[in-house]
Amino acid sequence: MTGTLDMLVSGGPIIAVLVVLSLISLTVIVVKIIQLWHVGGGRALRAAALEQWKGGDRHGAQKALEGGRSPADRVTAYAMRALAGGFKGAPLEAELTRRGNEELAQMNRLVRLLEIIAMISPLLGLLGTVLGMIQSFQELALAEGAANASTLAGGIWQALLTTAAGLLVAIPAAVAAGLFAARIETAAQNIESAVGELMLADQNPNI
Repeated sequence: MTGTLDMLVSGGPIIAVLVVLSLISLTVIVVKIIQLWHVGGGRALRAAALEQWKGGDRHGAQKALEGGRSPADRVTAYAMRALAGGFKGAPLEAELTRRGNEELAQMNRLVRLLEIIAMISPLLGLLGTVLGMIQSFQELALAEGAANASTLAGGIWQALLTTAAGLLVAIPAAVAAGLFAARIETAAQNIESAVGELMLADQNPNI
């Protein structure tokens, strides 16, 4: 534990910034995992509700989706309520688009922050390395070639530490952002598919 603290202190302020970014990244990852856990589910529930809708049990279909936890469940449930109330045509399509965009905006929240952390962390690490190398060679120049090799090596090691730290922060953030984006894309496709099937079934009850 003491060795880790020594390394953090040796890395200077850039290491401190990377530690803060790491904590932010881990917090965001946990929050997004909890938020996006159910966004891709509910397909069986929506399929069963659609069959009820096709069979004429519109009330039962709406009730079936009331307990849905995914964005597609919520948007489809609203579409069913709107259709049952006689709200159709272009106004309904516009409202469904708005609700779908709101769901996507909610799911995408904080993902951009992870992408920014993944982008700037290696740059901060590289900056720390460059500054550390400059300092090490300045010390070598001031010593007029009489510097201790181990001292110089220690300075370079401390400088390279920031690059490693930057990569350690960036890699999990980049991986998480990519996985979250893929899950959000799946959820968006589920919304489009579920609403499309419902609108088609409403226009052609015999399908």
